[in-house]
Amino acid sequence: MATDTSAAPLGSPENPVKFRDQDFKSLLKECLKSRVLFSDPTFPADQKSIGMPELDLDPKKAIKWLRPKEITKNAVFVEDTIGTTDICQGQLGNCWLLAALSCLTMHPTLFVKVVPSDQSLSDAYAGIFHFTFWQYGEWVEVVVDDRLPVREGRLLFSYSHTRNEFWSALVEKAYAKLIGSYGSLKGGNISEGMEDFTGGIAYSLPVSSRSPRVLWRVLTGALSRGSLLSCFIQATDNRDIGKVTAEGLVKGHAYAITESDKVTRGSDEVLLLRLRNPWGFVEYCGPWSDKCKEWDDVDKAEKERIHLKTTEDGEFWISVEDFSNLYNVVELCSVSPDTLDGENTPVPESWTISEHKGSWVPGCSAGGSRKNNQTFWKNPQFKLVLREQDQTEEDEDEDENDDDDEDAVEGTTDNKKEVEKPKHKGKHCTVLVELLQKNRRQKDKLNFLYIAFHIYRIPSELQGVCLDRNFFMKNRPVGRSGKYKALRGAYRRLRLDPGNYIIVASTFRPNQPGDFFVRIFSKIGNTLGAHDISCTSGYTPVMAAPAVPEDQVRVQEIFNEVAGSDDKLDAKELMDLLNSVLDKDYHLQLETCRELIFGEDTNGRSRLSREQTETLLSSLRNLQSIFTQFDVDSSGTMSPFELSSALEALGMQCDSKVVQLLCERFTSGELQMPFHSFVSCFTRLRKLFAVFESETSQEVKDRGINAWLLQFLVL
Repeated sequence: MATDTSAAPLGSPENPVKFRDQDFKSLLKECLKSRVLFSDPTFPADQKSIGMPELDLDPKKAIKWLRPKEITKNAVFVEDTIGTTDICQGQLGNCWLLAALSCLTMHPTLFVKVVPSDQSLSDAYAGIFHFTFWQYGEWVEVVVDDRLPVREGRLLFSYSHTRNEFWSALVEKAYAKLIGSYGSLKGGNISEGMEDFTGGIAYSLPVSSRSPRVLWRVLTGALSRGSLLSCFIQATDNRDIGKVTAEGLVKGHAYAITESDKVTRGSDEVLLLRLRNPWGFVEYCGPWSDKCKEWDDVDKAEKERIHLKTTEDGEFWISVEDFSNLYNVVELCSVSPDTLDGENTPVPESWTISEHKGSWVPGCSAGGSRKNNQTFWKNPQFKLVLREQDQTEEDEDEDENDDDDEDAVEGTTDNKKEVEKPKHKGKHCTVLVELLQKNRRQKDKLNFLYIAFHIYRIPSELQGVCLDRNFFMKNRPVGRSGKYKALRGAYRRLRLDPGNYIIVASTFRPNQPGDFFVRIFSKIGNTLGAHDISCTSGYTPVMAAPAVPEDQVRVQEIFNEVAGSDDKLDAKELMDLLNSVLDKDYHLQLETCRELIFGEDTNGRSRLSREQTETLLSSLRNLQSIFTQFDVDSSGTMSPFELSSALEALGMQCDSKVVQLLCERFTSGELQMPFHSFVSCFTRLRKLFAVFESETSQEVKDRGINAWLLQFLVL
């Protein structure tokens, strides 16, 4: 029975977002009708899609783009069954991706989400294929043609061990298109691939954190619950990456953990793990490897049961004791939060998920770490209200690592401990938080920022209030992701007391631009959302001070000299007056003066009276004082961070989106705002607040002041 994908929400596996607006079904139908094989114009068969410079200029070794049946006559999309040996790494440093893909082959229900089964190189073949990947909260369908890069008759990148199976090469091409190019796949963490293939939650488990037997139970349980597992040996430096150890293992290289089992040898029970090297060769040669003597003492039926192979295919068995001695980190990816409890069998529970997209904007919402106490409070914040207690936990959360200083980057040490550790006794609320930075793969290099998040508890008297610098100076976080790390994601499972919290997402250094995605899992009954503030204005009473006598005299002199018969000044005359009074560093431009007049009640005339001019000059004196006060670095300009504080001092509270738009509107893309732009910004904002207050439409009122400002600030 056919399913109605239109009923499924956009971005779900059943109704994925069409990448670059390419619809697979309509394109396939068109190609079959015209009998022309599909050629993808959005990911052309050229060096741009390779994304790396051509190093070998020998014409005989030039890259050719060929379709599978041009490479081998017996080409198939899938041969027999899907397996780990279908994936071998080519001339591209993307073992992280292929190790994740190897893990995926062990889970058929997850695999078909990524690789739809109704595809073939023979039936209804039109040179077009489609694959689906998870990307920051939504599933995305990527369409590709089947032209693949070939050098000297062989696939340049991923290939199957049998050489005539092409599904893995096409998945790799689709993912390269999604990211930008093949070169963009160089280097990475296995968790990236595992999450993008499942939509699950990936996290790291230090091998040394468990005894070998307990580690085996944890990994066995995770595999049985459908988690994807991989591992690697940490390289001490870049020169160590790729080195092969005496045991035949590659440092800094991603391996897939595909199975666990145990065999009997004499009176001993041996706990084993099966690993796979994505290269398809270079295998472990220690105890319990393919051809070692230990297998001689194992019953033949046992060897057949675990499918022991002696071929050089990159797959091998290793005892958990040797694994614990040789490997450093295991990466796990769970499709459901319920499978993240380690060795305990999970009880099915209900979770709610909140997803948020945000940006770090230099000078506006990129406040940096807590060490930047002048700006940290400007980082994006997300609220979290926990009501339902869901778990009794007497021990410390296994995922917490409070030895890490939250204000340090990975690889540094600092003995300072400022985190308020919650007491893990009694009932608590379970929360999983993940922060992912988006689109940091650029051409053939990574550009990950050092990122982290902090969680603060909010006292009842501050709920719904904009949290300022003073709050963060006086309060410590109750939870965090750990040290700042240059990885795509930061994850932490926490158990917190019921209450109100905010999550602050930040980069280590301030003013680093980037987009990010936050997802928060919590048990049913808890409330999650963006920590937005409602823009407010209390400016009018602040500006009630009369003009000083000197300014009153100057206004009268100018009016007596230049005012027309209506005893009013136009924009040019107003500019001359104001600039004769204000210091040179605070002179205004003609356009600013026009905006000042527009902000006053002139009955449609672009001219000001004596009284209006006196009041305006008094206002400008006040603005100059505020500008000087909040120009912290005495640069004569104002950053968006400083702008937000200055507006608050003037009685105007604005959320980060409004401040960002104000900066873009009045600085023409620059980070700093001179005084005349600050005056224009304030004038525009005050007028919009006033117009909103006079609005009579209930529909407009219901949408709120924030939406109103965002709509009209672009005009």
